[in-house]
Amino acid sequence: MRVVLSTFGSYGDVFPYLAISAELRRRGHVPVLAAAETYRELTLRSGAEFAPLRPDIDYDDLDLFRRVMDAKKGPEYVVREVVIPHLRDSYADLEAACEGADLLLSHVLTHAAPILGAKTGMPWLSTVLSPMVFCSAHEPAALSPIPWFAHLRVLSPRVVGPLWKLMRKVSWSWSAPIRELRTELGLPADADPFWEGQHSPHGVLALFSRAIAEPQPDWPDRTTVCGFPFFDEDFGQDFRDVAEPRISVLDEFLGAGDPPVVFSLGSSAVAVADGFYVAAADAAARLGRRAVLVTGRAGVPTELPDGVIAVPSARVGPLFEASSAVVHAGGIGTTGQAMRAGRPQLIVPFAHDQFDNAFRVTDRAIGATLSHGRANGAQLAAALSRLLDDSAVLDRCARTAETVRSEAGAAAACDAMERVVAE
Repeated sequence: MRVVLSTFGSYGDVFPYLAISAELRRRGHVPVLAAAETYRELTLRSGAEFAPLRPDIDYDDLDLFRRVMDAKKGPEYVVREVVIPHLRDSYADLEAACEGADLLLSHVLTHAAPILGAKTGMPWLSTVLSPMVFCSAHEPAALSPIPWFAHLRVLSPRVVGPLWKLMRKVSWSWSAPIRELRTELGLPADADPFWEGQHSPHGVLALFSRAIAEPQPDWPDRTTVCGFPFFDEDFGQDFRDVAEPRISVLDEFLGAGDPPVVFSLGSSAVAVADGFYVAAADAAARLGRRAVLVTGRAGVPTELPDGVIAVPSARVGPLFEASSAVVHAGGIGTTGQAMRAGRPQLIVPFAHDQFDNAFRVTDRAIGATLSHGRANGAQLAAALSRLLDDSAVLDRCARTAETVRSEAGAAAACDAMERVVAE
């Protein structure tokens, strides 16, 4: 079976598909990752085939990432300025990548995939990395422009549903180029590409754990909650430049004292870190705790207190396992890793699904949320102290870890793919 896995975005949007690719290879199948050219080397190193899929991402363009990570305008900028202008290029790239393929996987931002699936008749499955994407009236999401929307869960779905419809009207004009291309190809263009139109009639793979979201009555038919597909790689600024001495310094530090608090902003929010890592070092000093700052391209603070080190990158899985708590921006991949490690999380969301992931973690009392604007050393220290001193939180984190570890996200996704092809 030859499977094309299409994706777009940051490393957090690539890792799940590389994890699934590894499982496909283990089963004797041929995975092809269709993604931005940026990820070619990482993909080939993982053992999967690679197919370039426009648009590409310039990770050195900090201005672009600042726009992408804007809490209010970021989602619109990604869709209207970054993705949609390259729709026809993406379609051509994906059409070439799918030559001889048996199955296609789509990502929420690979808008060409549903079009190609409908045009060619090839089986395809849509994937969802974050529960927010389902836009459920039964479980309203904390949206980055309006995080308070999640609190409407106290209302009836009959009240929340019309509010979602109002949002659909706002985004309808964004998808005009998608509908135009579908019409040119002789396909119906009635379904909203950003809503029900993104989900495959062959099935939807929810690539997250039931520990963070249970299926809702208005989720698409044939949705499979797979669990997190974990891909453990060096996580930081650049996967092409991780020197061995950096790793050994970290290992030496981890073995020399109590479990540290880990501070990390992933590969996107790190572009808008500003004073986050300075505040992180200050928080560790106030708590009298050791800490690891995974700084990526944000750079290292000029002065670090005793017991605090900074590394540009690290393997997230082992690092979180060795930590006492994790402070991060709330990307779904980092959230899942912290859940698997059984560590309390303090989430400082910046944009996109981070607010909803933070809400879910806080709602399940396995962590807390601190707004970006209040994330100074004193506030970080106070929030961390409450989490680390609460035995009930630590117990819930341990139970959550058992649930997450019991799920085999990549295997469940591959099982679903094999069923669709067999059908």
